Amino acid sequence: MTSTAAWLALAILPTLAASASDSAAPVTNADGAKIMPIAAGPFQGNVDSLKQYKCPDWFRDAKFGIWAHWGPQAVPGHGDWYARFMYIQGSPDYKSHLTEYGHPSKFGYKDIIPLWKAEKWDPAALMALYQKAGAHYFVSMGCHHDDFDLWNSTYHSWNAVKMGPHRDIVGDWQKAAKAAGLPFGVSEHLGASYSWFQSAHGSDKTGPLAGVPYDGADPAYQELYHPPAIAADLGPGKHWYTSNPVNQEDWQRRIHDLIDQYHPDLLYSDGGLPFGTLGEATVAHLYNTSIAAHDGKLEAVYNCKSRPQSGEFTPGSCVQDVERGIMPDIQPYPWQTDTSNGDWFYRQGDRYKNTATVLHLLTDIVSKNGNLLLNIVLKPDGSLPPESRQLLDGLAAWMAVNSEAIFGTRPWTIYGEGPTAVQGGAFKESFPFTAQDFRFTTKRGVLYALCLGVPTGPISIKALAKNNPYGVKGITGISLLGSPEKINWQQGDDALVIQPAKSWPTADEVVFKIEGALPPS
Repeated sequence: MTSTAAWLALAILPTLAASASDSAAPVTNADGAKIMPIAAGPFQGNVDSLKQYKCPDWFRDAKFGIWAHWGPQAVPGHGDWYARFMYIQGSPDYKSHLTEYGHPSKFGYKDIIPLWKAEKWDPAALMALYQKAGAHYFVSMGCHHDDFDLWNSTYHSWNAVKMGPHRDIVGDWQKAAKAAGLPFGVSEHLGASYSWFQSAHGSDKTGPLAGVPYDGADPAYQELYHPPAIAADLGPGKHWYTSNPVNQEDWQRRIHDLIDQYHPDLLYSDGGLPFGTLGEATVAHLYNTSIAAHDGKLEAVYNCKSRPQSGEFTPGSCVQDVERGIMPDIQPYPWQTDTSNGDWFYRQGDRYKNTATVLHLLTDIVSKNGNLLLNIVLKPDGSLPPESRQLLDGLAAWMAVNSEAIFGTRPWTIYGEGPTAVQGGAFKESFPFTAQDFRFTTKRGVLYALCLGVPTGPISIKALAKNNPYGVKGITGISLLGSPEKINWQQGDDALVIQPAKSWPTADEVVFKIEGALPPS
């Protein structure tokens, strides 16, 4: 628990930092955006300073988090990016918007927001289900590309406290997570919205309303839709993030506000580290405030999709995130996959991932030193679609038997073996795993072999043969998690052969606990 002294320090540090810098010339990034003062502490707003970061143990042990990628865009039931596509003439979302709501010059995204009531949302009840399903941390949406803040925003009046559900979504999620003993994170997708949402400033190219501006062009609503983009942010070769320093300063004010109000254990950016040294300063602010809030211990995690090999960010100074994809092998630093059990926002008639798919992804990711952050789709009213509830129940049943092979584990020498080829990278998450595919984890001198299926005959693991190159010589016992059955096995020259159990304790994936395989630690 955070001490009173630490919280007092947290409250005054930003003020002290600001006072110390009042007499200095404003510091700017490469685009000319003024960089806000950061909380006092060991981290400064530059790459060299951020190199001292070390990922906290809670994240390395947690392995599995659940995310609520949820907001007003769930209302139409058409999935992700509705706020952008409803303003693109000819797109499916534009066509459905005409039918359901009217022309976007008259009924725009601003008019969708009041329809989001979240009237059935019970964060405490949902958190109990998430925790039972194995979640060891929880992440709330903070702001998506639709520029609508889900917290009691100091600098942005288009927020969920003043509009829509009239609730502090971030704050109420946080209360539920903390009551359940779970670390709490927030995702921000704001950085890309300044360009992403420019479609709202357009108009039809053809038809009876050609040339009539959409409601985003109305100056009265510029706070939501942003001012018109500068030339550098439009057209061929434009970047995901804005290069307008005014927008960058708006982003930093609001993200600092999010950090200072809620002190998240994790902050996620939907993209690479935003805005150069301005983004580096924001990460340093997150880290320093975490140190102040935890009696000198850094407990914060920053996730972004920067690619360390490209020079976008120094390896290890954040936790790299891979959207809807995996890594090809064991990584030296902790990392994270983010994906959803369906579309990112609720879509009527959508196809959802089943329990087996999620378990196999989780197991592969954990074997490679990663975590899985899984969005569980919510309806606009805050209730679970049947498919989301079925998944949570399936995960809960599996975790009740096999969780020891996931949580608090570390990778083995190799991540696994089997006939299914996997390819690393974003947006590559569908692999036809079989009961011949295995992944390995370790904990307290025990090796776990997780079978990505339910075997129908004898099991052979070549990596655990007598003549293996990994130092596995003296296996003393093998048991099947969740089963009292005696497991028959033999370590041959070519493979460890395990005879099938008479009955399997779980569907979709089974786990063998192998003792004596690892050298004394």
